[in-house]
Amino acid sequence: MNAPLVETKTLGIERPFRFESGRTLKRIDIAYETYGELNGKRDNAILIEHALSGDAHAAFYHEGDQKPGWWDSMIGPGKAFDTDRYFVICSNVLGGCRGTTGPASLDPATKRPYGLTFPPVSIRDMVEAQRVLLKHLGVERLKTVAGGSMGGMQALQLFCDYPSRSDSFICIASAMKHSAQQIAFNEVGRRAIMADPRWNDGNYDDDVSPEGGLSVARMIGHITYISERMMQEKFGRQRKGIGTKTVFRPSFEVEHYLDYQGIAFVKRFDANSYLYITDAADNFDLMASISSKGRFRGQNRERGMNIGDMRAKKGLVISFSSDWLYPSSQSREIVRLFTAMNVQVSYTEIETEHGHDAFLTDCGKPSQIIRGFLASLG
Repeated sequence: MNAPLVETKTLGIERPFRFESGRTLKRIDIAYETYGELNGKRDNAILIEHALSGDAHAAFYHEGDQKPGWWDSMIGPGKAFDTDRYFVICSNVLGGCRGTTGPASLDPATKRPYGLTFPPVSIRDMVEAQRVLLKHLGVERLKTVAGGSMGGMQALQLFCDYPSRSDSFICIASAMKHSAQQIAFNEVGRRAIMADPRWNDGNYDDDVSPEGGLSVARMIGHITYISERMMQEKFGRQRKGIGTKTVFRPSFEVEHYLDYQGIAFVKRFDANSYLYITDAADNFDLMASISSKGRFRGQNRERGMNIGDMRAKKGLVISFSSDWLYPSSQSREIVRLFTAMNVQVSYTEIETEHGHDAFLTDCGKPSQIIRGFLASLG
């Protein structure tokens, strides 16, 4: 059986896009992929939200690729998000660097990358771009919106901003807002990038980019994705290349592993996008967002929640026992909030030693839970 192939498509929005900050861009591009078919009633669509370093390529293969999309274990025929039943959509976030307009995109006015002239991006801005995409695809209502980590934040934001547009949400290993510790880890990563002389206040070219700083930022982030026990079992104090060791060069296996992760990351990600996207996650605050009801878009009367309308809505929250970056206590806060809003919320904490990365790697139990949840939606 041949592996299913998919192509990333691009939607060009040829009209001004207004950010939550009040600033606008004259046009934006949105990179996206779809899997499965939209049915005649147009009521089988599911929107998948990606995390910090993800992109629109969530499943299947691109022509010539050796690896499938980042959530291929969850999306496809017979899988949790069954493409024989559902029309599954995933787009690269606004501010990203994998096809959607971001700081690395060319400013039409200068023919140079936007860099730090790009408007500040919020989770709500990402969701608003997705709403435009859904309209283009003819999707007026979602069966569910689902995501892990920062993807979970987007799922919650869309569900709250447009309750009439989604029957439910699935939030995995995420939070309603970042803690001081979570902000601190992101800030150290940002400082590593900005301390790299090649960053040049955000004005760098692809051939002279701040690879050193971005690599360190990725190393810091990756440490938070894995549990202490998993890291100890995988690496311990094993050494590599002892005979050729030089002073202050990697000798432990874990050091080489982090080197590999950093080098691989800089080949596919933009440093300024990293700054913008981590800042968006740090500034996300669902409660404050619900209170504001999107008044910055005064012409948009659809946005905002009506608690009386939420009794028929459902939510699924999943956390992982060894996730110390987004601990289960933050998932339980989400459950309490939406339960108070009359949403029918289910919650599961899954036992695993894989830490935060479990939402990408431990897909067996989540798949069972998600299948049952989607079946309950009818």
